[in-house]
Amino acid sequence: MEKGYYWKRILRSLVSVFFVIMIVFVMVYSLVPRDRIFSNDSNLVKLGGKPDEKLQYQMRTWQKLGYLTYADMTTYCGSQYEVASDEIKACLVSGSSEESDFVAYYESKGYTVQYMPVSQSPIASKDIPLLERMGKWFSNLISFDNTNSVQDTNNPDLERGISVGSTPTGGFAIKCSGCTNKYLFYTDSKFPFIHQNWISMNLGTSYPTYDGLQVLDVIGQTQGKEKLSEMTFETGKVTKSAISLTSCTYKSTLDRLDKDKFTDNYANCSTVKQDPSMISTSLIMGVIALILSYGIGLPVGIKMAKSKDKFSDKLGMAYIIFIISVPSLAYIFIFRYIGANLFGLPTSFATKGAQEFTSWILPTVSLALPSIASLMLWMRRYMVDQMNSDYVKFAKAKGLSQSEIFNKHIFRNAVIPIAQGIPTNLAACITGAIITESVYAVPGMGKMLPDAIKSYNNSMVIALAFIFTFISVFAVFLGDVIITKIDPRITLSNKEGRV
Repeated sequence: MEKGYYWKRILRSLVSVFFVIMIVFVMVYSLVPRDRIFSNDSNLVKLGGKPDEKLQYQMRTWQKLGYLTYADMTTYCGSQYEVASDEIKACLVSGSSEESDFVAYYESKGYTVQYMPVSQSPIASKDIPLLERMGKWFSNLISFDNTNSVQDTNNPDLERGISVGSTPTGGFAIKCSGCTNKYLFYTDSKFPFIHQNWISMNLGTSYPTYDGLQVLDVIGQTQGKEKLSEMTFETGKVTKSAISLTSCTYKSTLDRLDKDKFTDNYANCSTVKQDPSMISTSLIMGVIALILSYGIGLPVGIKMAKSKDKFSDKLGMAYIIFIISVPSLAYIFIFRYIGANLFGLPTSFATKGAQEFTSWILPTVSLALPSIASLMLWMRRYMVDQMNSDYVKFAKAKGLSQSEIFNKHIFRNAVIPIAQGIPTNLAACITGAIITESVYAVPGMGKMLPDAIKSYNNSMVIALAFIFTFISVFAVFLGDVIITKIDPRITLSNKEGRV
């Protein structure tokens, strides 16, 4: 297979992801009024009786989220005079000459000037064009940590450099001073064993839910109760803690507790919790559901093909028709009712939590049900189609047994298109878990998407759309690669043909 074709497919996949996100970007930021983001903001409600503070809060939030840039007299006067000086006090007085200069300056720059309801102090704002915002989102998508990432005026003598060392647990590490992260690369006993903080993705800041946290931190950090373990800190202090020392980033100002544990400014650390992250939860469910789908769907589909038009075949077709015809929400509720009343399984994931095995049963099996039906249908169809091929008739004429024909010839040819769909089915289990996770209150990415839409957490919506699109698009490409490995007769190169 030509390597050039791989790169062309990868490029086309990236372009596809770009256009999908562009469409989602336009829909979210053009069709949804930006005032809606405050629908679930309790801080704005508290400012209901303070119109000036409320307006300033809205402006600060819109600026933080990239909707606009704004300026008020406080920042304008602060740039002109020293803090707490008589000049700055005079500048802030309504009707001052600086106020006229402020209005004239910002209007000349294309800003819209409005006046606060109570103080009548001017405030200037300018919307950031959608294409510019989109360009910033993509340009800041990937960042590389380096020794100049930290710029701290309180620590001008910060030593900068990269060194080889070890983690607090004894693993190999490449450490950095001056970077945002202390550990750029490190190893430990947890999958995937080799970890890195050098390259990071910036998918935006969550708001109003999980306000101020990076989107990847929201969906990528562990959940639930803190997982305490005995830990020895750099200062020699030994205590039980849930801190993840390999996640520590630079912190400008250290408090007393920080100084008690750390010998440098890398003291801003995440905590380890007992439950998987949203990403891990969706991935675990998706992988188990995929195993169930293929473990049940393929053997049953083969059995149906072997017993064509017999009772087992008709029973399987009845299940397939039921899953296809009944809305997914309906059969999920039916299955949930059966699982709860006949087997006593929890109907809500939160009832017993991620540490209890029974919490996973109903949502995982519910997620697998449509894939099982699909695999049963297509495996049966491919097998029946192969059974009518000329090579099968020739094999029968040679005296091969029915079992040999099925195992050595029919199954090998019928399974090729099924194998191609493995990555796509895995992607479907992860990205298609929106309904399942919502019904069972599973704290995964699938549930997070409708929650983000309802709370107008636009940054989260864009980020999840990006993740789901990326997984789905590259799953199709990976499926094409797999089929060429299974059947060498199939190639992807432009010269020899396409699948």
